[in-house]
Amino acid sequence: MKKINYITIVLLSLFIFSCTELDEIPVTDISPEGYFKDVATVEAAVLGTYGYIASEGYWGRKYTLTIMLRADMTDIGERGTPARRQQINDFGVDATNGMITAIWPRSYEIISAANYAIAGAESLTDADADQTALMQLTAEARLVRAFIYFNLVRMFGDIPYIDYAISDPASVADISKTSEDQVYEGIIADLEFATENLPVTPPDNSRSRPSKGTAYTILADVYLTLGNFQEAYNHAKWVIDNEAELDYDLESDYQDLFDATKQDATKEHIFSFDFLGSQSGSGSTNDDLTGALTGVRGADVQGWSVAVPSLDVYNTWDDRDYRKKVAFADSTLINGVLQPYTVYSTVKRPHIAKYFEKPGNSNGEARYSDHNYAAYRYGEVLLTAAEALNEVSGPTDEALGYVNRIRERARNWAGTTVDFPADVQTGISKDEFRNLVLEERRLELSFEFKRWYDIQRRDLGEEAFTGTNSLEPHSNFDSSRDYLLPIPQDELDRNPNLLPQNSGY
Repeated sequence: MKKINYITIVLLSLFIFSCTELDEIPVTDISPEGYFKDVATVEAAVLGTYGYIASEGYWGRKYTLTIMLRADMTDIGERGTPARRQQINDFGVDATNGMITAIWPRSYEIISAANYAIAGAESLTDADADQTALMQLTAEARLVRAFIYFNLVRMFGDIPYIDYAISDPASVADISKTSEDQVYEGIIADLEFATENLPVTPPDNSRSRPSKGTAYTILADVYLTLGNFQEAYNHAKWVIDNEAELDYDLESDYQDLFDATKQDATKEHIFSFDFLGSQSGSGSTNDDLTGALTGVRGADVQGWSVAVPSLDVYNTWDDRDYRKKVAFADSTLINGVLQPYTVYSTVKRPHIAKYFEKPGNSNGEARYSDHNYAAYRYGEVLLTAAEALNEVSGPTDEALGYVNRIRERARNWAGTTVDFPADVQTGISKDEFRNLVLEERRLELSFEFKRWYDIQRRDLGEEAFTGTNSLEPHSNFDSSRDYLLPIPQDELDRNPNLLPQNSGY
């Protein structure tokens, strides 16, 4: 599968709307009126959206670290890290927190870039333009827009919903919030358009660009979040039924999913963000800090020990599970000698290995990695189908079979077949199977920016943070407040129409 160098692509040559600045920000010195001339210029605009996603301001640190710390699988390690991160983790965040004041404008920059790409495609109506290609590019941009809005609405609830290109920033200076229900309507409409107009396989079969299967996969997740289990199952089942044509499969060795040198060839990725090793671009593009943030301070590859699981996360995970071995760095090289976590210099806990140990071409901190980060992979689709089908029909053989495919792969211990985890057997109750699937998601998708949304959509916060078996206790967790983050205060100061603030802030 071809890697795409988004850094070298001319980014969207137009004015980018940001709710933070409400100014015209020229990305290049080419006027937007003269930019869209053919399919190639529309494609360049679409690809520019991925440059914004694969950046420090979004997938490289701000968004992903926020979602990771918010959940119960990753705690703050080094307490000398900036307070904004600790506040996110400890449910002490306020509306001035630097993480959310960065995520909000970057999200709307991505959305604005997608909106302009859509407008550009729609402007090319002459007979010489390849309308099929333009329709596919429009579908791609609409999928990106839906993906970002899906993340925004889960983080903030009611938000401004803008689905058109902004030519006059002053026209939205006093925009009001849109209800969650209406935002979801827009998300679903965009994704349904994408299911109808995206190709079965993306260009060059690159998983960094979406296909019809990507749209069905995200729709399944949207419906799962909304509790529409029948539609969640229907969309996940479509992907499963068409896995051969879509070229999807489980990676035989779980470790290979997190080896940057092997990710370009994986069939398990459905939608990923491709960072290019040891390269950086303007505006923090291609700056991937996850390996550094999760890596071991004082190790030969110098991490920062910021996002580190609690000991309970490690100790409660069965040692017989190969996924535990892959997920954790419970030993690492220090001065050329393999040392256990008990002698790590600052945080004596096992660290996250998924992004730190095999970053490919990167710097000495595992930063600027060569990772392809899977926003969605096929293993998640199987678990979505299992969870949704259980809610519709109970723990059928089909539902059990999806989990057992995941467990069968987990029994491949680096080429050696083991007997753990065992298949799920018939006779399990609906409630028991629901809990089992959620636990399977917690382990299978550990540290992959999924767990917080599972806690949120299943209302598991009290159990996860204040229950007797809490892996990361936070007695101040408040379900009436903490499932959403506050709207950034600087946005409210500029535009009071965004009031009221989210409850509890």
